[in-house]
Amino acid sequence: MERHEFGAAVRHLRESTDPSGVGLPVGGRRVPGLRREELGELAGMSADYVRRLEQGRSHPSAGVVKAIARAMRVGRADYERLSALAGYAAADGQVPTDLGPGATRLLERFSDTPMIVTDAAMNVVAVNSGFLALEHWDLTGERWEWNVAWRIFCHPFAAFQQSDADAADHETIQVAQLRAALLRYPGDASLAAMVDEMRTRSRRFDTLWRAPRPVAAYESSATFTQSDGDSLTLVENLIAIPGDDLAAVMLTAEPGSRDAARLVEVVGAADERAVVKVGQTGPG
Repeated sequence: MERHEFGAAVRHLRESTDPSGVGLPVGGRRVPGLRREELGELAGMSADYVRRLEQGRSHPSAGVVKAIARAMRVGRADYERLSALAGYAAADGQVPTDLGPGATRLLERFSDTPMIVTDAAMNVVAVNSGFLALEHWDLTGERWEWNVAWRIFCHPFAAFQQSDADAADHETIQVAQLRAALLRYPGDASLAAMVDEMRTRSRRFDTLWRAPRPVAAYESSATFTQSDGDSLTLVENLIAIPGDDLAAVMLTAEPGSRDAARLVEVVGAADERAVVKVGQTGPG
């Protein structure tokens, strides 16, 4: 089954690759993407071997996976997926944390919407000023203080409240994200250590880790309390940014509601900076 899934993934990527993006001429093509002969030449293998891979009749080495990914110039997420389907950890096995141009543009263009960008392990990579204006992300001095899942299970926010149903949905999402990250990045020692620590510190997390629930929808509602005692209820939506294996969490209010009006006030008083990168010691 894994061979067929790997082959299907290679074929999909090959047929989706823009020839001009890998230095090949575009004209005279009957079908989109690369021909098997072209992929083979770029990756240093025969077209027949590419065919056998796509048909699930050969199992690639880790070097072949890397050569195919490099030949098609795929993004980090696609490379990690190919590696996982072939049964290997990626070259370094580390969760990528670079804030790519796509994520940067998203933060910049939605400056009036509180938003964070996380890596695959739910570590916050960057936020916009609208998110900082919510004033709920207090720093704890702990190693994983900027990890969303860690804060939910091990050090909850005092100014962040959810109903039991929304909290259950939120927790389910975090566990699903971490399990997927650990599968794709088995060599990331920090991720593995954090999961072990969370299972030790949080009985709730350990229970969900051992018996995860399916994710119904990647959203939940929460109430944020401001320093002046006022509050607003927002809906959190998790949006994937596949090319860099990042995700964006967008916080929005119901249109026309009192919360929407309050959100405009809060964001309007925020710092002018649209993108704030985040590290272990805080925003910088």
